[in-house]
Amino acid sequence: MLLLMPPTGNERPFVFYRRPLENPPLLQQKDEGSLELGWLWKHVKGRVQNTLVGDLTLNVFSKECVSVHQEAFFEQAAWTCPNLEFARKNAANTLSLANLLMGLSSIICSLNGHHYAACWLLLIGFLLDLADGAVARRLNACSPLGAKLDDFADFTSFGLATALLLQAHQLLDACLVIAYVLAVFTRLCFFCSGIPFMYRGLPCTYASCILVCAFLLSSGNLLILRITAVVMILFMVDQGFYPHDKVLESQLWKKMVFTGGVMMLLFSSSRLACLYYLLWASSYILFPFALWSAVPKMQ
Repeated sequence: MLLLMPPTGNERPFVFYRRPLENPPLLQQKDEGSLELGWLWKHVKGRVQNTLVGDLTLNVFSKECVSVHQEAFFEQAAWTCPNLEFARKNAANTLSLANLLMGLSSIICSLNGHHYAACWLLLIGFLLDLADGAVARRLNACSPLGAKLDDFADFTSFGLATALLLQAHQLLDACLVIAYVLAVFTRLCFFCSGIPFMYRGLPCTYASCILVCAFLLSSGNLLILRITAVVMILFMVDQGFYPHDKVLESQLWKKMVFTGGVMMLLFSSSRLACLYYLLWASSYILFPFALWSAVPKMQ
């Protein structure tokens, strides 16, 4: 009840009765929702709500006034934030898919006899494989799906596509190709060290890099390729430990090595680029702890 003027004499006061609010819990729920969301409501975002309660018109405002620029900013953020979150979570997966695409393209090139093109595609996949894990950790986007996708891309590029460079023309050659693929499969599936950032057995990425460089530098000499493949198989099934190189996450010189690999691939001659990648991969295989890790050698 609302008293508009005090009574004087025999005059009756003018009294207005406010109609009881309908569904008070609902209004209370809206008010709690506005407090939780702050000064930005879910849909109205600071606009005026005209609510008719009884015979009176009530203007319900948000807790704080939102300027035009702030409203435009949050309207833009409402659309861009989901896209940025999606990009953050899938940046590393995109690199893994690119590695997979390089492997599939290399397989097609090898089946059509274009082995040199297949080798260069595998070197691109080598760089992509080193980058996807670093991007996932930097963006805090590591996931089981990303790990499976990375393993599948590695098996395709550094297992199947690399094995086709051996050109199985005879039965023994076919057995060597199968042995190489099985070594990569065993290395990816069963050789888990249980130690963070530590590999058991030579990573197939570096084995593929050595084999690709041997193919390019020897002009596809099958004898050299077969000997190199046997040595790489022994390294991959070995029980020795190899450190995670972290070329994009540790010392500056490792980042420079990766950058040099990109520059060599884009602007250098083919032979000089092959020598660079051969030296890179060989240093990791021969001096894994002395050069590529600050962790002491595991016993």
